[in-house]
Parts: sequence; structure tokens; C-alpha cells
Amino acid sequence: MISINPVDLFLWTFRRNEKDVVNLYNSLSPVMQLATGGSMLNFGYWSSKHTDPISAQNNLCMIFANLADLASGKHAVDVGSGLSAPSKLWRDIFPDLHLYDVNINFNQLSFSGSQKNIEFINSTSTKLPFADDSVDRVLALESAQHFKPLANFISESKRILTQSGLLVMAVPVTTGNSSFGKLGLLKFTWSSEHYSIDYLKNLILSNGFSISVEKLIGSNVYGSLTDYYVKHREELKKSILKNYPQYVERILFKSLQKMKKASEEQIIDYVLLKCYLK
Repeated sequence: MISINPVDLFLWTFRRNEKDVVNLYNSLSPVMQLATGGSMLNFGYWSSKHTDPISAQNNLCMIFANLADLASGKHAVDVGSGLSAPSKLWRDIFPDLHLYDVNINFNQLSFSGSQKNIEFINSTSTKLPFADDSVDRVLALESAQHFKPLANFISESKRILTQSGLLVMAVPVTTGNSSFGKLGLLKFTWSSEHYSIDYLKNLILSNGFSISVEKLIGSNVYGSLTDYYVKHREELKKSILKNYPQYVERILFKSLQKMKKASEEQIIDYVLLKCYLK
């Protein structure tokens, strides 16, 4: 049984500094692994052909890879790389691509061991340890919502990218309809910064990028993820309760329900962005 102090959980979620995010992911990432049966940590892109977590997560990774033109990429920095499952997928499909997985969380970097064509770098997202004009892709797949200050990550991406390079992001965002009252439980359980789509786009544009693709995909993310959990809750609950106290599963369940409702009410969304240097 993994012991989590509820006070610690609240403080990690409320403060959300880098150390808090590391503690949160070290404590709760196994919940996602138990619920999905894999090592992906993203919400997935669900469709009629992708109706289970692993399939939906792999689908999101490949939609993201195609958006980032990884087939023509040579040196890609995956910032906030999680357990490196996306990088392993991309490496296997794009053998000419060399990946640098950057993660502030050393435990997550250690999860994969040595990997061909993937280098693991323990670093913050706001001070990337790469030379100027040295990479052709900077990737942030469902991770930029944790970067603080986000402006530093954007400016660092600009610094290390070649002139023809791409910054590609997949980010859960709030909309113009969001407020403290409307977010409700998500204000506390959505354990990341609540960046709005307008704030994110303005930050990108003000740092010398242009946005060539902007796609809102929340309707293919939140609802189907929640529906899957609700449908399979009893079996998933049994797996989770072997390792976590009951309140963790209850919070997860209530948060997913609120996430689906907020998505349907267009309070939250999920954006894919492809950005070029001007």
C-alpha cells in the first residue's frame, strides 16, 4: 500500500512548484499505469478505432508526431518526457530521429534504463542544457501545463531551435468561459497550471514564433476517457485499491466526472499547436 498524506497531496496540488510536481507524479503516476496497463501518462485521443487507454494514448502520440513532422526530424528534445513511452514509440517508427528526454523528475528518467537513440537529461524545462541553434524539434506532449514560468520554456525553445525548427505542444487548457467557480473541484485536483488558450497563444507569439496549426481536440479527450473509467470502474478500482487508499480512487473518479462536464460546457479544452520561428 502506497501511503500518501492527504495534507501533502493538497499542498503539492495547491503550490505546484517543481518539487511538488515531482512528488505528485512519483506518488500518483502508478495510478495511471494501473488504470491503463501501460506507461503512457497522457489522456489519449479517443475515436471509434481507439476505444481503450493504450490505443488512445498511442494515437495521441502519433497525431502529435505527424504534427511535429518527426519523419524529417533529426534532433528532438522531448521536454517533460514522463516515463519516456512516447519517445520509445517515436524512436521505433522514426529510426533516423535522435531524442533527448528532458525531465526534472530523476525517478521517471531512471524508469527506462539505457535506450538506443534516446538520451536522458535531468533538467528543468526553463533552462534547457542545449547549445543555441542545436535542435530541430522541441516537443511538449501534455507537459507544458506544469512549466513555471512558461515564458522561460518558450524563450529557451526559441534559443535552442534552428531557424527551420518547430516547437510543438499538446496542452490541456482553460477557455474564456473558465472561472474559479466553474472549474470547481478541478481547481484543486487538476494538478497543473490552468493556462488559458489565449494566454498560451499570446506567449508563443510574443516570443518570436508564428502558429501554423492550432487544433482543439478536447471533445476527443476528456469525455471518452471518463466514460471508459466509469464503464470499467469496478475492475480498475480493485487494482487501484491494492496500492492506494480508497480516497485516492474517489478523488480520481469525481475529478474525471468534473473534467467531462467542464469539457462539455467548454470550460476546458485541449490544444495542439505547431509553431515556427518567424
